[in-house]
Amino acid sequence: MSNPIAPPPQPLLIACLCAQWCGTCKDYAPVFESLRADFPGVQLRWVDIEDESDLVDPIEVENFPTLLIATGGQARFFGTLTPHIDTLKRLIRSHTGDTGPSRLPSEVQALTQKLAAAVA
Repeated sequence: MSNPIAPPPQPLLIACLCAQWCGTCKDYAPVFESLRADFPGVQLRWVDIEDESDLVDPIEVENFPTLLIATGGQARFFGTLTPHIDTLKRLIRSHTGDTGPSRLPSEVQALTQKLAAAVA
């Protein structure tokens, strides 16, 4: 009897939801982009909530930067984070390999699926 081949694990997805007019977001963009060097297998996605409102809807983003971290196609973290690279790196490491059930709302899970499809 052969064992079925498991599908490859989905990469870690990190999305930063920001706005072009936000000064904090402008300052944070290069910091966020610098993650590529430390986390080469991670899918990074910058989402302008106004330019891509159809993607983000119905979620209301009121504070910046708001981050979405997903593993295995499931949102694991969704919230505002202080714009410091070390804080973000610790948060990413804490969710790497997380496979337990997610307790985030269905709207956040739907956004995760849309983002995963958009970067695939």
